[in-house]
Amino acid sequence: MKIKLHEIPVREVVAGYKDSAENGVTGYSGKLNIRPAFQREFIYKDKQRDEVIRTVRKDFPLNVMYWVLSDYGNFEVLDGQQRTISICQYINGDYSIDHMGFDNLTKTEQEQILAYPLMVYICEGTDKEKLDWFEIVNMVGEQLSAQERRNAIYTGEWLTESKKYFSKNGCPAYAIASDYMKGSPIRQEYLETAIRWITAKDGDEIEDYMAAHQHDTNCTELWLYFQSVISWVKATFPNYRKEMKGLEWGVLYNKYGSDKYDPKKLEARVAELMQDLSPDGDITKPAGIYEYLLSGESKQAERLLNIRAFTPKMARAAYEQQKGICPKCKNHFEIDEMQADHITPWSKGGKTTTENCQMLCDDCNRHKSDI
Repeated sequence: MKIKLHEIPVREVVAGYKDSAENGVTGYSGKLNIRPAFQREFIYKDKQRDEVIRTVRKDFPLNVMYWVLSDYGNFEVLDGQQRTISICQYINGDYSIDHMGFDNLTKTEQEQILAYPLMVYICEGTDKEKLDWFEIVNMVGEQLSAQERRNAIYTGEWLTESKKYFSKNGCPAYAIASDYMKGSPIRQEYLETAIRWITAKDGDEIEDYMAAHQHDTNCTELWLYFQSVISWVKATFPNYRKEMKGLEWGVLYNKYGSDKYDPKKLEARVAELMQDLSPDGDITKPAGIYEYLLSGESKQAERLLNIRAFTPKMARAAYEQQKGICPKCKNHFEIDEMQADHITPWSKGGKTTTENCQMLCDDCNRHKSDI
């Protein structure tokens, strides 16, 4: 790989600066792709962005940037996207600092910024060499997420289209699903989640899906699937609660989406179970309520609720009252050979109280759980 250091004045980098949803971010008279497919969206906060401009205005040195030579003599920003966009946006009049935009500066002050030399390493090499170098130079600063690293490998039209739906501020995925999703679209967390959900149907990995679709011309399959998931959630549980945010809805859709449910009955049961979340209630994991109901409230699914367990004191009281005799098989056991169990099952309204506690031997308790 060939690597050479260049001094490139700001005026050349900002020449022809464009930022569009269709064609991405370009500069350097159209020859510089400031945001290649493997790059994250602009994530600088105002303070970070402003400090870039203050550094330039003071003629202090910015950290070295890295470009790679691509096809037809064009370039891609390998490292330095956030600083480059901060400078371009300021000169373009997109924001001001201390109520002073670029247009408010004197001609001398403007010229000082435009003449400021950016130190840029330009490298030439194979795609693999470029991506390896990208990993190295991005080991400092804000670390790449797993999905950002995948984007660096599986670039192409499919990824470009997918990012329009899942990776922009205010993107369509955010518009319909922000109440149900955690994370940030611009950090690729919406895209990663959508792919993880659709691949879970067949037990594949995210990388498998991206590799299979890398050269597709659209992401219609993924987008339609994602819309189906969110529509199903909203129709099945129409009364939104904060506990619904961040659940693996796609995985639940894959498993239960073809079953028939009565939303009104589900809502009544959700409301009932939510009341059991008080300090004295039995449910300690409210997020598990939704899969518990979708599963038909099976005994095995009770683990999803993380139901409050009987205390050692409750278990000892029941053991002494039973004189160590298992009420099912009528045999005597030591206390450490027995399990505390609900006399009236929890699913039928039985509470985790001393009065509702019985001690069963391990074998009887296991067979009861299998019923």
